[in-house]
Amino acid sequence: MKYYKYFLLTLAVIILDQVVKLLVFYNMTLYSEIPVLGNFFKLHYTINPGMAFGIVLEGVYGKLLLSLFRLVAMVGIAYYLYRLAKKNTPAGFLWCMALILGGAIGNVVDSIFYGKFLGLVAENASTPWFHGQVIDMFYFDIWKGEIPKWFPIWGGDYTSLWPIFNIADASIFCGVAIILIFQRKFFVEQKEETEIHPEHNITDISHNSIATSGPENNI
Repeated sequence: MKYYKYFLLTLAVIILDQVVKLLVFYNMTLYSEIPVLGNFFKLHYTINPGMAFGIVLEGVYGKLLLSLFRLVAMVGIAYYLYRLAKKNTPAGFLWCMALILGGAIGNVVDSIFYGKFLGLVAENASTPWFHGQVIDMFYFDIWKGEIPKWFPIWGGDYTSLWPIFNIADASIFCGVAIILIFQRKFFVEQKEETEIHPEHNITDISHNSIATSGPENNI
């Protein structure tokens, strides 16, 4: 149970993410909106063929490479979380990694399966497998406008201040943000743990040495 609880959080993120995405898919039409907090916060159904913030890998194999990269990253994060959980890693850091893993898997599911089973296939895809588009729906309508053409990647685009995102994206963002904010606390705790345990080991060894060197052992 030392590490299972972290993977339970990951599983909860995946289930919640997929439930919300499927509810949006089956109950809203593409690009439709439902106001939640007036015009400030809305549900806006859109699909994203690329990564976060609308970044797309161009070319025939761009989407396939992105899906494979997400899959490899998911496996790597899961293994990393497992290894850390078996050590004396601060629990806060492990909970953050569980959030990141849940978000990564949530979007991997879209990329692998949504093209085949929901028909959300990326443009010019050679196969629906690994070419699914990610469903996004949360939209904070803070500002809309045209980004200056000199700005990298998004220059010249007419867009909003905050991108439309989903629960998986939010989970990744929160996990990374908390790690960045509390990284000093997390890693100071881990350093203290590694400094304390060697002392305990030395003490144990010295006690064992005294015990084995007693008078009855010298006879």
